[in-house]
Amino acid sequence: MAWSLAAAVLIVVAAANAHLVYVAVASQPDCVAHLKEAGTQAGAFRAAKPAC
Repeated sequence: MAWSLAAAVLIVVAAANAHLVYVAVASQPDCVAHLKEAGTQAGAFRAAKPAC
């Protein structure tokens, strides 16, 4: 019984990790709004190297 429970726990952990890796590789986050030009707008930041 204990070996079956341990195996089930390991399978669940492995499946959860595989799912996290899949989501990290397959997803493409949308671009967020940011300043395009350097400026002095209070509270707004500009991306160092925007990919959008």
